Amino acid sequence: LSQNPRLERSSGVDMPSDVLVVTTAGSSAVDLETVFIAHYARIARVLARLVHDQARAEELAVDVFLKWSSHGRNSGDQAAGWLYRTAIRLGLDELRRQARRERAIRFVGWWSRSPPTPEEVRTASETQRRVRAVLTSLRTRDAEMLVLRSDGSRYDEIARLLEINPSSIGTLLGRAQRAFRQEYVRRYGHQ
Repeated sequence: LSQNPRLERSSGVDMPSDVLVVTTAGSSAVDLETVFIAHYARIARVLARLVHDQARAEELAVDVFLKWSSHGRNSGDQAAGWLYRTAIRLGLDELRRQARRERAIRFVGWWSRSPPTPEEVRTASETQRRVRAVLTSLRTRDAEMLVLRSDGSRYDEIARLLEINPSSIGTLLGRAQRAFRQEYVRRYGHQ
């Protein structure tokens, strides 16, 4: 459609379906160009809503018409239904293909992570050193609470492990975080 100057790109034109049954003289075959003009814009819009990519939707819409032209048995009134069913199926297949591609990219991305650069290693170890220094300067209970919470422990687990009233964990943890932040800023500034 984009290469045809006579047609607007996915315009709002919806030709009536009676155009579909126009046949050439003495033939039962429906003219591909007539069917294309009658249904392309609408099929492209349906596919665009499904795959959320206008360019890919236009490619899929062309694929629908190529399939239709190679399946000569679906002509006349049956052609419109076949075209829309095929378009929806191609759109759903495209969504499945995209999901598989994204899963593969995530897996490969996780699997093929590049090793950290020397600068990243140095920065990480410096940050760890600073955090450890600040934790050692805090009260023991505050440091223990922060370490347990950063390790993913729930409030009830922290209360049980440190033998603290479970209802006061939120308040005590908030105080410990504020004390950590203040000490970190006092030692290293805002970074």
